[in-house]
Amino acid sequence: MPTPRRCPSPHHGARPPQARITLLVLHSISLPPGQYGGPQVEQLFAGTLDWGAHPYFESIRGLQVSAHYFIRRCGELLQFVDCERRAWHAGASQWQDRPNCNDFSIGIELEGLEGEPFEPAQYPTLAALCLELAARYPIEHVAGHQHIAPGRKADPGPGFDWALLQRLTGWPRERLAGLWPQDQA
Repeated sequence: MPTPRRCPSPHHGARPPQARITLLVLHSISLPPGQYGGPQVEQLFAGTLDWGAHPYFESIRGLQVSAHYFIRRCGELLQFVDCERRAWHAGASQWQDRPNCNDFSIGIELEGLEGEPFEPAQYPTLAALCLELAARYPIEHVAGHQHIAPGRKADPGPGFDWALLQRLTGWPRERLAGLWPQDQA
């Protein structure tokens, strides 16, 4: 796994006592939407985004969000929140009748736009990160934001290649929510 570049975020908190990290949640983000490679996602998670720098930023002014990791389109890995802490990535969410996914998950943002394809360089980094995290925590499933907040979120969306992630990790279909039949997700 590539060594992540650390970019501390102030947007995190303590996990509940005895919380077990059993879920990886995949997201997609780009700022402004559809634009890649700039510092804006990093600035958003670090709480330093200039809200006046782009008209879109006014619509998210004051947003306090973070993720544990961010994978740029070139495959570079950044870490914003220590995995032992609760990052603010899932919002109102539920997974297999468990509410508040932030309590028991690790959030991984992929630089991209829901519905559009992700870059080939992102998948090996993501797979290596998933395998590393599963070696450290009792990870049972990988789900998209769309699976834990259906109707509210649609990322990473149909442009994400769940089958490729399965091949790269060697994990069974049952572990990857994006490979489940629609009625099970």
